[in-house]
Amino acid sequence: MALRILIDTNVLLDYLLCREPYDRAARDIIIACKQKRVFGCIAAHSISNMFFIMRKSFSAEERRNVLLCLCELFEVEGIDKGKILEALANDQFSDFEDCLQMECAKVFRADYIITRNCGDFEKSTIPCMEPCEFCKLI
Repeated sequence: MALRILIDTNVLLDYLLCREPYDRAARDIIIACKQKRVFGCIAAHSISNMFFIMRKSFSAEERRNVLLCLCELFEVEGIDKGKILEALANDQFSDFEDCLQMECAKVFRADYIITRNCGDFEKSTIPCMEPCEFCKLI
């Protein structure tokens, strides 16, 4: 059975914005998902964050097309009142957005959260892994 992962926004941006030296591992993970060797998910709020962050590199139309492709490739785990309440009640995370990522990963039943900021997920109930380490695993 393929591993289930939630891919954090920073990894997706590494790929989309070709941020060296991180883009290669991000690309390999996305390819593994495309080939169905890994079952990938992204949090819905990552889409709005990326749309905003990518504005300096892509037109609005380009951003819509790129993000549409991501939505077709990955499962998208929504943010709802339950996840927001859980994240707000969790005082173990200093970053609310990271806590929302974990809440999405829990519902998705992810084996790992893939991020370059594992330190931000020390209190996560879902194990965290750096992209380069995950590439060694797959």
